[in-house]
Amino acid sequence: MLTITDVQTRLAECREKSGAALRASEADTGASVVLLAVVREFDSKAAKAGRLAAEGEAAAHDAVVELEQAADSAKAAAEADPGLDAKAREAVLDAHLAICILKTEI
Repeated sequence: MLTITDVQTRLAECREKSGAALRASEADTGASVVLLAVVREFDSKAAKAGRLAAEGEAAAHDAVVELEQAADSAKAAAEADPGLDAKAREAVLDAHLAICILKTEI
């Protein structure tokens, strides 16, 4: 079981990855508006999760679960968007994987 500090550190890493996914998606002229909206929401939830994790173990767990749900949506949108380039798709999938791994560790 990870400590709250460990969870916060890992959520910060997830936020970096969600930010990279957002930047890659926004830079991709082939990305759909739906994909962009979903990835923006994912990045927003990543920022929120980091703040919520500071409130204690239960809040940290809930934040990770909520972030994983947003990551699942971003992954599905990336996989469904035929105009999304490989770099942006890979960035979204990397961000999704990071939160999935964290969830298994808490």
